[in-house]
Amino acid sequence: MSPHPTGRRRVHRSVAAGVPLAVLAALAAAGPAAAHTPSAEAYVTRTATLGDIPLGAFSNALLPGTVADDRGVDLGGIGSDIYPAGREGEFWTVTDRGPNGQIKVDGAKRRTFPVPGFDPAIVRIRITGNTVKVLKAIPLTTSSGKPVTGLSNQAGRDEAPYSYDARTPLPYNPNGLDTEGVVRAADGSFWLVDEYGPSLVHVSARGKVLTRYVPEGLNLEGADYPVVEALPEVLLHRKINRGFEGLAQLPGGDLVLAVQSPLSLPDTDAGEASRTVRLLRFSPKKKAVTAEYAYRFDPVNVVDPGEDDTSELKISSVVAVGGDRLLVEERTDKAARLQLVRLDRRADILGGRWDDEATSPSLEQLDEPAGSGVPVLPKRLVVDLGKVAGVPGKIEGVARVDRDTLALINDNDFGMTDGAGAFDAQGRLVDSGVETTVTYVRLPRSV
Repeated sequence: MSPHPTGRRRVHRSVAAGVPLAVLAALAAAGPAAAHTPSAEAYVTRTATLGDIPLGAFSNALLPGTVADDRGVDLGGIGSDIYPAGREGEFWTVTDRGPNGQIKVDGAKRRTFPVPGFDPAIVRIRITGNTVKVLKAIPLTTSSGKPVTGLSNQAGRDEAPYSYDARTPLPYNPNGLDTEGVVRAADGSFWLVDEYGPSLVHVSARGKVLTRYVPEGLNLEGADYPVVEALPEVLLHRKINRGFEGLAQLPGGDLVLAVQSPLSLPDTDAGEASRTVRLLRFSPKKKAVTAEYAYRFDPVNVVDPGEDDTSELKISSVVAVGGDRLLVEERTDKAARLQLVRLDRRADILGGRWDDEATSPSLEQLDEPAGSGVPVLPKRLVVDLGKVAGVPGKIEGVARVDRDTLALINDNDFGMTDGAGAFDAQGRLVDSGVETTVTYVRLPRSV
């Protein structure tokens, strides 16, 4: 059961009693699938919705006593990524760092963690009709079995963590992970990416962090698991809250990591204005980055006709589709487009001048990188999801169901919104009403 005695405030959502994790299941039903459109266009074939599972019941079933008060928040945020689990209709998903928001205090934004005891988890789901059911969840733990939590790592580099009302400072935690992408290796272990470091995280089949790979020079001290500085130092210039988000596993086992946004190199203004982001290739066998690529966003008003702020462009998902080919998701919070790229060895920029922070202008400052001799990855548009009826906003995970069908999952931010109105006078969540959904989209041509 949920640990707090007070009622939950809802916006048109049903209530599920806390039950053992093995039988936690979604109860809410989605609306009807969108009507089929001509075969020359992509269309939605199925939508399934995750029902209300109290976050306290979910977390405490995994690691008892971690959440004393969930403030009326339900399980959500599992839409950080989605990866096929090997059985039809089943997927691995991953939560991010947990419920969080921003509130202005004295004119400055503060990052809030309403449920600071929440521990990120890998969640296996099954799509049954129009329902998303939770089959299993694996908490992320340190070497000594403690929850990693989702709290910020380092003062001065990460946002300072605060309580739900932004009034009380919370402690930093070097173990904390803001997990995003997930893939499962052949040996049953998992690989995740994290936004804080940014980092690549290898975890066991039971969720124990085996190794966290971070940029050279990060100097993360005090973590209760092995930390290895194996990523390019230039990644220290990642934008706050915009580290790694996309992760793909190539057929041979290599991993592709996508930085969510252009680096702030040499400064914040350069990163905000840039449309050039970086992809990295990592070899689990060599435990090293073996290649780096420059990827160029389309103009923001092409990705999202209602947006004019270039800094809203993000890569949230990358999906291997055979050989060295990838689907890359370019998105804003309202729209997304999937591009097909091929990783060409001739486009490798690893260890060159563009990894040197002293290079001026930087890669991020180039208006036309290709014109300056940068081998930008060529791409081809596969589908504009912003034009497909029935696709929700903030799609963060994409999985390949078959050659013609994709499964999309959205991040509902645990039903949270920013601002002081996110919680009522009793400190209970005022739910946004945005649900976690898995949406199947049929493509007009195979990939």
